[in-house]
Amino acid sequence: MSFIRHTVVFISILQLAGCSPIAAVGMLGSTIAKSVENSQGDNSPMPVRRTEPGQYDRQAIAEANLNLGIAYMQQGQYQQALDKLNRARIAQPDYSPTYNTLGVLYQHLGEYEEAEKYYKHAIKLNPMDSAALNNYGQFLCQQGRFEDAEKSFMESANNPLYPTPEISITNAGICALNNGKPDIAEEYFTRALTKNPRFAPVLIQMSEISYNHGEYAKARDYLQRYLADNKHSPKSLWLGIRIERELGDKNALSSYTLLLRNQFADSKEAALLKQSEATN
Repeated sequence: MSFIRHTVVFISILQLAGCSPIAAVGMLGSTIAKSVENSQGDNSPMPVRRTEPGQYDRQAIAEANLNLGIAYMQQGQYQQALDKLNRARIAQPDYSPTYNTLGVLYQHLGEYEEAEKYYKHAIKLNPMDSAALNNYGQFLCQQGRFEDAEKSFMESANNPLYPTPEISITNAGICALNNGKPDIAEEYFTRALTKNPRFAPVLIQMSEISYNHGEYAKARDYLQRYLADNKHSPKSLWLGIRIERELGDKNALSSYTLLLRNQFADSKEAALLKQSEATN
């Protein structure tokens, strides 16, 4: 069976000092959210550490403004985000996470020359900044620079201090998939699962790949592994429907079909279900 090409979203991350990776446009930690809620305007003072009497810790100022910048980015308030990130940059000019975040912001705004400039500067300041290397890799892939992207992803993943190498490895697979190289993508996804066997983005992707290869039992196994830790989505239900049609499990097929119709009636997957039923 021929492989169907997919366009999937990269996992973009920002690395804050002393914190685990967080999604650039994903859920904010409670500390960051409270920083926004408790602020009283753009010029509100942030609590920072003091190193000596009368002197503020510039690193703490940079971190506080960086946290606020990320929060504003998630809220779509890009000018406020830029203001905070520039304050972080001024407070601590050699703090690489600030430049990584500026790269993400400018990339989102379509200012690609600026984005690349900031990604490169973040990596120059800290060649072991796996978050910056990962984000720069997905930037390069979106620009069609696939070999450079793969190199950046692997440099990110191969950092022995990086706690989540499966993210960068997965992104290398996504880049290969979007570049029409499904076999290479599958190799990367398999490698990502050796790092984290429960990594949801890879499990659902491997289920779809197996389905497209005609390996329906294997596709079911990946989907069940995904569902062990994750709730259904329109994508997982539509995938389950197609798998069970091939395997002939009428009970599972009926269950997936009812869930998709009842919980996600307005989704594109529900429309695909209706279309497929009309043609059969």
